[in-house]
Amino acid sequence: MKETKTQFPAEEVTLPSQGLLYPEDSPLKKGIIEMKYMTAREEDILTNVNLIENGTVIDKLLESLIVTPINYNELLTGDKDAILIAARILGYGADYSFNYNGDEIKIDLTTIKDKQLDESLIIDGKNEFLYTLPTSKKEVTFKFLTHGDEQKITRELKGLKKLNKNTSNDLTTRMKYTITSVDGDREVKTIREFVDNEFLARDARELRNYISKIQPSVDLSYDYEDQRGNVTTIDIPVGIQFFWPDASI
Repeated sequence: MKETKTQFPAEEVTLPSQGLLYPEDSPLKKGIIEMKYMTAREEDILTNVNLIENGTVIDKLLESLIVTPINYNELLTGDKDAILIAARILGYGADYSFNYNGDEIKIDLTTIKDKQLDESLIIDGKNEFLYTLPTSKKEVTFKFLTHGDEQKITRELKGLKKLNKNTSNDLTTRMKYTITSVDGDREVKTIREFVDNEFLARDARELRNYISKIQPSVDLSYDYEDQRGNVTTIDIPVGIQFFWPDASI
């Protein structure tokens, strides 16, 4: 992060995507955004019960901290994770502790590394990538999801839940928004029918693994070693407590 001069303390945050996947007219194309330091106003956001209950508290916090005039819905989820880490460092410092398996784990957040994008994989300079499914051999293109996509997925899942409370459609719904073509066919109907009726489980797993491997983001994995010397890779927990560990919320 690079300190900048504004009417309030702020810093520049480099995005893991380097801005490569955004439209030319987007401020995000520069690969850098400006963020201000957290104030008491942002602490009010963090403790807002209504925002916590409806699941929007983190997004409202980040929107308040981002100085660069961006379209928040355009923000790639991997870049948003990087902004989240930067917000925690600017607000409460780099030292972070959490409990796992009865142990207190302490981390210096500045040591978290970006997972940057391999530019050679980008198709035509946009947020789209090619993958051949290993079993069916079908060729699909896919994109990395944005905050706007995540909002659409959440709304669709809520609607599906109302129709049938006993089913979970999370994985298939996310794939319907992730895949952009199947064997060159970009029709939404074709993609949805493919995911519902033809998408083999082993192919779906391999595609998810590939996306996770190449997606620009931050590496939130941590190698936890227990008292017997066994090492387990876990995810660093991120949520309300990530910002305010002592908050009684």
